[in-house]
Amino acid sequence: ENPMNRITKLVCTAALGCAGSLLSLSAHAEVTGQDKQFLTKISQGGFNEIKISELAETKATNPQVKAFAHKMVVEHKALDVRMKPFATAWALTPPTSLDADHQAEYDKLSGLSGMDFDKEYINVMEKDHHDALDLFNEEAKTTTDAKFKVAVLHGQSVVAAHTHMADSLGPKLG
Repeated sequence: ENPMNRITKLVCTAALGCAGSLLSLSAHAEVTGQDKQFLTKISQGGFNEIKISELAETKATNPQVKAFAHKMVVEHKALDVRMKPFATAWALTPPTSLDADHQAEYDKLSGLSGMDFDKEYINVMEKDHHDALDLFNEEAKTTTDAKFKVAVLHGQSVVAAHTHMADSLGPKLG
């Protein structure tokens, strides 16, 4: 075999190998429907937490509940900022209103005061954060977008902390 041919074959094989890995890299970072669905859900969830917690900042009577509500507003807004570039890149429309369940919850909370308000608010926060944590845990395992995964893991730790806080506040309220 002509040595020139052998070199040509080697070069072609190497080039194909490189092209193949480039292809798999771009396919690997390809956003999936599941990524978009997750981001849509947690964006709405974050919006719900902020609106309901803003209400709790003014209406809660227990100082720990008030402090928790303030933390929810600040940290969910920060999480929203962190997720926004992905939502923009993926052409997802940010939520502008509460979903139906949370609008009903907001209306219910608006009619409550004192300990009744605090208990109901923390109940909502416990349920919402457990649901959100499940979503984050699942997405952290399944997303193949490396940059998004970093944001998801950050969100997962924030939501886990919120879940723990809500769970420990609940029993204190009776």
